Amino acid sequence: MKKIKVGITGQPGFIGTHLYNLLNLHPNSFDLIAFEDRFFDDESILGEFTGRCDYIVHLAAVNRHHDPNEIFSKNIELVEKLIKAMSRSGSRAHVIFSSSTQEERNNVYGQSKKEGRKLLIEWAFRNKSGFSGLVIPNVFGPFGRPYYNSVIATFSHQIIIGEEPNVEIDADLNLIFVGELTTKIKELILNEPLRNKINEYYPIESQKQISVSKILSRLKTFDGQYLQQGIIPSLQDQFDIDLFNTFRSYIKLKKHFPVKYLVNQDDRGIFVETIKLNTGGQVSFSTTKPGITRGNHFHTRKIERFAVIKGEALIQLRRVGTSEIIEFHLSGQHPSFVDMPVWYTHNITNIGDTELLTIFWINEFYDESDPDTFYEKV
Repeated sequence: MKKIKVGITGQPGFIGTHLYNLLNLHPNSFDLIAFEDRFFDDESILGEFTGRCDYIVHLAAVNRHHDPNEIFSKNIELVEKLIKAMSRSGSRAHVIFSSSTQEERNNVYGQSKKEGRKLLIEWAFRNKSGFSGLVIPNVFGPFGRPYYNSVIATFSHQIIIGEEPNVEIDADLNLIFVGELTTKIKELILNEPLRNKINEYYPIESQKQISVSKILSRLKTFDGQYLQQGIIPSLQDQFDIDLFNTFRSYIKLKKHFPVKYLVNQDDRGIFVETIKLNTGGQVSFSTTKPGITRGNHFHTRKIERFAVIKGEALIQLRRVGTSEIIEFHLSGQHPSFVDMPVWYTHNITNIGDTELLTIFWINEFYDESDPDTFYEKV
């Protein structure tokens, strides 16, 4: 099968990073055309970029600025530069445009997205190219920027650094998890019958409608149970799992981990409560010979805990797409655990001269047909 060449404007941003990482997991289907924000400042480079793409996902936008007029003018400017570059390069790319349900509101961001969508629709008709105008609800997920991408990012950040979040307007929010959104975009790109069609209005259904106060209450529950007591909270549905994984992404790993267990000792030996569950999942253990490394993989949705009970271990983590390696030394003399965030490739090595005993917990049973395990060396 011929690879589909995909370029993502706004690739370094919140949704762009998640979309790029998702498509990058399917190298046999997609050829990703690298994009940098500076391309918008150089007509020739932007034209070269557009000329190489079968699909252009236009995510680049401004949604916060001290001058509201700048939000409108900048977003329209980005669309106009993209159209000019596509015309210059003779591009016939299918453009997927990320608009927002903010279109329905009388604010400059929503109006800029609505107008930008119209300009691209006109270009697609003139050029006889495909177009999909995504109208997206509020997006949340790991690594979003606090005070910028979503109230969930802001609340999570504030709770973890010890601040008290404030609900200014207790509105109901229509939400979609970034992983669900990027999967929908991936499926749209793979839908060959839509390749040359113009979808002027392509609404993305929300995953959950929930009030701001209920979001904050849930995040505070995660804080009290998970951060303060080490308890994995009861997660009622996929939205709860997505919210929990988002909350966990704001934890300062080096500051919080490793978490030491309470060791109860008497003449018989020691007793350690390793995991308290308010949810289901699977607990496993392994023995590892000296010098051996296990792992070197990452998960996109699973919640996982490594607990060292006996021996000496080195745990390494690296967020996918970055180079910084975070290391933890754990010892059975002081039993402790480290949790693996989503999108962090990780491993564990026996660095001692005796057998290493490790207990693992993960929040879902292993499914060979959908393992959510991707191998990549730390």
